[in-house]
Amino acid sequence: MIARAREGDLDAFNRLVETYQDSVYGVVLRMVRDRPAAEDVVQEAFISAWRAIKSYRGTSAAGAEGNQAPSVNTFRAWLLRIARNATYDHLRSVTRRAETSIDDDAVSFSETLPSSEPGPEDWALTEELGRTISEGLGTLPPDQRLAVVLVDIEGHTYEEAAAVMEANIGTVKSRLNRGRAKLRDFLRERPELLPAHLRQQDKG
Repeated sequence: MIARAREGDLDAFNRLVETYQDSVYGVVLRMVRDRPAAEDVVQEAFISAWRAIKSYRGTSAAGAEGNQAPSVNTFRAWLLRIARNATYDHLRSVTRRAETSIDDDAVSFSETLPSSEPGPEDWALTEELGRTISEGLGTLPPDQRLAVVLVDIEGHTYEEAAAVMEANIGTVKSRLNRGRAKLRDFLRERPELLPAHLRQQDKG
């Protein structure tokens, strides 16, 4: 399918879009935290990918070390790199605007948390925590936010995150650790935003 797309077959490329659009959209949405903006960024990313598809060679840079794990989906990493660039362009365009509060259109971590058929109270707590963590994500620098989104939320391996971020694995881990630490600080400074059971744990 990739080979056909590289030869200019738009139908083949659209099949690839259908295969990877959810993965790309999930990362972009958690980066920009706004559904309409995420949809625009993803559309721009796939347009850019179509324009650049002939340059795809089936390899993916994993950073300065040059080590590429066999398990890395190189085409997905290539698409995510294009989406990363489109996302950074969007974030730069809105840096002068104040962060808005989280609303119903913002992404929630609850969308990625495993469910064991929670009751209404558990669901409400999950939603509350999701909004709080999503707000904390918005305070991170883009490179740290991307590391947290790729590894902790989307479940990508360090190798694939390194390929997407065009950095070595050590750099990915460093950004991830800094991002996690800042998220912890964000939550500790805002205990009123946490569900009651987590506030009690923090005091303990």
